[in-house]
Amino acid sequence: MTRSKNRLTNETLSFADSADMESISPQKSRTSIPRLSTGVAGFDEVLNGGLIGQRAYLLRGGPGCGKTTLGMHFLSAGVEQGETCLFITLGEPESEIRQNAQAFANDLDKMHFLDLSPNASFFTEMQSYDIFSPAEVEREPITQQIMSRVEELRPQRVFLDAMTQFRFLNPDDFQFRKQVLSFLRFLVEQGATVLFTSEGSASSPDDDLQFMSDGVIHLHFYPDSRTLSVSKFRGSDFHAGAHVMRLTDTGMHVFPRLLPQLYTKTFAKETISSGVPEIDELLHGGIERGTISMITGPTGVGKTTLGLQFMKEAAGRGERSVVYTFEEVKETLLSRCESINIPVRTMQERGTLSVVQIEPLHFTPDEFARMVRQEVEQQGARIVMIDSISGYRLSLKGSDVVVHLHALCKYLQNMGVAVLLINEVAAITGEFKVTEYGLSYLADNIIFLRYLELKGEIRRAIGVLKKRLSNFERTIREIEISRYGIKVGRPLTGIQGILTGDLHFTDHSNKED
Repeated sequence: MTRSKNRLTNETLSFADSADMESISPQKSRTSIPRLSTGVAGFDEVLNGGLIGQRAYLLRGGPGCGKTTLGMHFLSAGVEQGETCLFITLGEPESEIRQNAQAFANDLDKMHFLDLSPNASFFTEMQSYDIFSPAEVEREPITQQIMSRVEELRPQRVFLDAMTQFRFLNPDDFQFRKQVLSFLRFLVEQGATVLFTSEGSASSPDDDLQFMSDGVIHLHFYPDSRTLSVSKFRGSDFHAGAHVMRLTDTGMHVFPRLLPQLYTKTFAKETISSGVPEIDELLHGGIERGTISMITGPTGVGKTTLGLQFMKEAAGRGERSVVYTFEEVKETLLSRCESINIPVRTMQERGTLSVVQIEPLHFTPDEFARMVRQEVEQQGARIVMIDSISGYRLSLKGSDVVVHLHALCKYLQNMGVAVLLINEVAAITGEFKVTEYGLSYLADNIIFLRYLELKGEIRRAIGVLKKRLSNFERTIREIEISRYGIKVGRPLTGIQGILTGDLHFTDHSNKED
């Protein structure tokens, strides 16, 4: 389990940094303003392509939020493009910055540093200022060093950590504001795009820096998550709201909120057969491409098996499907399917099926949505099954399941993918419920499975409750799952009360069966 989870994490993070991912956002292609990559693909997507060049951007966040990490990604992306990049540090020593960035920053030897952080000699020599204030003594040397280095290098990218240190070099807020404005203008006029950090707090706010910058980026660190958001971006639109962010040994990874309206794909309106004639009769041909089908019923009734039956038939046409299992162990699922004549291992070998085991407490909904997008946009998946809604709900950690699942399913619909949602209801018999999460509105098709007790034997029944794009058979049929596969019988016209569990017979022939 641990090995599987780590492999999945690496695949997810790899995808988050893929260049292909950047090209799918329609808004990026609509803008004519040249953009600079931040070095984090997910963040570029939030900015509709990246930062606008030769402007100054404020990066806010408390200690440990990832400000320096994002700055290193920003500079590293510039180095990869052959640009001259400068890191100005007023706090952390250059040696520590290089050491921490070795795992994810490329070509550190080509990156320039100006280390203005205090060294040990300042303490050991007990420097003091008897006549002049520290600000008056230190401001001019620091300013001269920065000017000299910038004029020497003429960098295209500058990262400064942290701008709030200048506040201690100025006697009042007016002088601080004036110096920062002048300093930023100097860097921009030298041809640089500037990213600078702030150590703002309740006791020392940085509202003035937010007004002076061309963009404001916020990094937040909560007990159970990290997020990134943008509140200001002059000259461009951006994806508003909080976006999930992770810091790993390979750097920063951002997972933007999924906005389904941004993604569309032309696809043929066609019906997907289950391969079982009686199920196709119930559905008047099958389910349609680009629709959401909910398969609902109690535990063990055959919901996942029915979904995989559609995938088995699709594999025969050479189409790729993917199953995300939140509850069942992958190997158990594979073995169970093989025992009922669904050749999942062969399908995997041929590339027509992917079975992905998800640990819901390890992934957020936005990370999961990113994984699904990879399967659809890079691997060409035509059917996606989420097994199950209750397992997916665990990843939300208190958030509204309807909001996140709505966005994901609508995105898949827009991309022409057939969605299978597996929904488990608590009651084995008794009161009939489609779902306990209020998601039935989302489904274009609702297929239900129920248990029956006939002559002291537990049996199963299948029926269709809803189908938006066509008519459907309104009878209920018995379904059997054996080593030969799925077998569906004739309509149970002589039995009433199947949905409530209170059976009584209207036809003697059915009673004898």
